Amino acid sequence: MATSKKQTTVVRTPVKTSPKSKGGELSLQKPTVGFIGLGIMGSAMSMNLVQAGFHVYGFDPSPKQQKLMKKEGIDIQASASDVATKASHILLSLPSIAALMSVAQDIANSAKKGTVVAELGTLPGEAKEAAREILAKKEITLLDCPLSGTGAQAKTKDLVVYASGDKKAIQKMTAVFEGFARAIYNIGEFGQGMKMKLVANHLVAIHNVASAEAILLGVQMGLDANQIVEVIGNSAGSSRMFQVRGPSMANRTWSEATMKIDVWNKDMHLISGAIESYAVPAPVFASCIPVYNAANALGHAKDDTAVVYKVLENWAKPMTTKKQKKKSKK
Repeated sequence: MATSKKQTTVVRTPVKTSPKSKGGELSLQKPTVGFIGLGIMGSAMSMNLVQAGFHVYGFDPSPKQQKLMKKEGIDIQASASDVATKASHILLSLPSIAALMSVAQDIANSAKKGTVVAELGTLPGEAKEAAREILAKKEITLLDCPLSGTGAQAKTKDLVVYASGDKKAIQKMTAVFEGFARAIYNIGEFGQGMKMKLVANHLVAIHNVASAEAILLGVQMGLDANQIVEVIGNSAGSSRMFQVRGPSMANRTWSEATMKIDVWNKDMHLISGAIESYAVPAPVFASCIPVYNAANALGHAKDDTAVVYKVLENWAKPMTTKKQKKKSKK
């Protein structure tokens, strides 16, 4: 007997129009948006929202980021609470559990009933659930909406939203999501978004190291690194991570981070926890862990994850030296 499969839906909601405007043309009505956390990802997304015509109220604890984002058209506020008093739709891009708990309390104390908040980060499911309970007491809805994509992809709106939680709230937030993402998927009940994100990051971890390994192989055989990126990037062996991180590996620009090693290690920890909890054999993922750990130990915590290329390159040097010595003896 065949069983029905649960389908994941791509959310698409038309933006409502106002009944009239000067000249008789219909004008688009867009909700006010609050953005809390204007780091690598948040800054790119908030700028795209401004370009899409949204009025964005923003806050970040860094004075440097505040000044930078103000120049980009973000209406900078003095605190997360101030953002919450002005915006009906709020996006969170936060670095830690502590930051999420603090901001959730600020929003609960300041936002209007019916406000919708989307948590976009890669944080433990239990932390998001705790924040959800804080906001629910004030009739504010929290959605679990992690993203697929890097900081570089965020700049070009090449992000995918894994939305999970209240269906009506997701519909209300869809027009905002479309201001910075290329696709929005409704994954289901609250928390399912993070599960999908862990699946995605499991593959990202593997593909990133595999890309570095493949490029290094080509270079060791005498091929040009940039040519490898161009040719393989358009071939069957390519991956999204090869296309995104390959150029950084080839040009050694990992100091321009769009995903820092120290942040990524937090994601690796979450994936490892899920693998252990569900007793999933994951030998390929396990083989990647020492590479990222080495990058961190070698002082690359603030570099982009593309720096794994340098880690593998360093490991290859002793072997290359031995080969060269054998050739010279001959």
